[in-house]
Amino acid sequence: MASRLLLLPFLLLLLSSIAAASSPHKGKLKEKLSHLHFFFHDVVSGSNATAMRVIQPAGALARSFFGIVTIMDDPLTEGPDPNSKPVGRAQGMYAATAQDELGFLMAMNLAFTAGKYNGSVLTVLGRNQPLHPVREMPVVGGSGLFRFARGYALARTHWLNLTSGDAIVEYNVHVMHY
Repeated sequence: MASRLLLLPFLLLLLSSIAAASSPHKGKLKEKLSHLHFFFHDVVSGSNATAMRVIQPAGALARSFFGIVTIMDDPLTEGPDPNSKPVGRAQGMYAATAQDELGFLMAMNLAFTAGKYNGSVLTVLGRNQPLHPVREMPVVGGSGLFRFARGYALARTHWLNLTSGDAIVEYNVHVMHY
């Protein structure tokens, strides 16, 4: 009986060693830091809108932004000009979740369609206060070349039309991935 109890830890150690040695990624994956820079074009007005309000608050809340939910499929470009080279799409939603200031919950996939990261996606989930000069949001995951991604996105408003709500936002994204 005592010899069986001594054998159990030895077998567990042996099995874990075999599992670690047979891992298909052992020694192949190296973590790296990537910096991405692009511009996000949020067009909420006109016939070519890329973002659409899907929930509008009723009653007294209609005078504030609180409760508004917007779905987006916004172009990402190399430069601030909407006609500059496209690099991807920001697809997701933002919801006005702050009652005392303009503040959004952002949930978006940055789907890259050009260059080195074509076909790869980064997922951003966090708080965005668009009237602040710089906003930081966490990168919570990714796919393709961004598997196991984590990092942060810094957003700076490049241009904002207060009447229409259209905006161009500069993004600097720093991400660790394999």
